[in-house]
Amino acid sequence: MLFVIQFVAVLWTPLYNSAEPSLMGLPFFYWYQLLWVILGAILTAIVYFATSD
Repeated sequence: MLFVIQFVAVLWTPLYNSAEPSLMGLPFFYWYQLLWVILGAILTAIVYFATSD
């Protein structure tokens, strides 16, 4: 279920198709995707440790 959240958040482009708000000079489009790289790693670790024997 956590992977579905990640896929929807990244694949639904109209959600983040804008330049504002910018973060340290980066447009929203770029830092949103970079944020999901980090969140994706965290969600993957949660699923891994929750399902490991």
